[in-house]
Amino acid sequence: MAASKQTQQRTLRIIGGQWRGRKLAFPDAEGLRPTPDRVRETLFNWLATDIRDARCLDLFAGSGALGLEALSRGAASCTFVDSARANCRAITEHLTTLECSSANCQTLTAEAFLRHPPPQPFDIVFLDPPFAKNLLTPTCTALESTLWLSPHASIYVESGRREPAPVVPENWRQRRDKQAGEVRYQLFVRDS
Repeated sequence: MAASKQTQQRTLRIIGGQWRGRKLAFPDAEGLRPTPDRVRETLFNWLATDIRDARCLDLFAGSGALGLEALSRGAASCTFVDSARANCRAITEHLTTLECSSANCQTLTAEAFLRHPPPQPFDIVFLDPPFAKNLLTPTCTALESTLWLSPHASIYVESGRREPAPVVPENWRQRRDKQAGEVRYQLFVRDS
């Protein structure tokens, strides 16, 4: 019975851009919950003027739904980071299927990944960690304390509706704040 549980797959659908309607399978792992379609639709409406040619970071990538959606809608590149090998393997397979060479997936914890700043800062960062693990505040602090963010970067933060809001750096201005079901999602813009 356990072996069949490991082989089960779930699907996500890309909802906009060049790969609109494509369905991609990802592992059925405990705690893995892709951002719902209606939340992604709202988020990418918010980012509509910023997504084209953006350098994106999908930290806590999970299924890769946010980064894949960004690439589909014209982002220049995306770095996916997830601590689960199965998740990174699935994302890498999706990138191959979609013939996308402007992205990569790294199997690391967010904390380990953030120890070494990138060669270029990111324009858009997606933060959707496992709920109730208190990962958002330290991650936001780490992003701001090094060279991770471009001067006016957009930072998407997704958390459980009942969780306390993360403490974000003082120079992050909240642009949007919304709830859907058990999810609270916010968009911040960095003031350099």
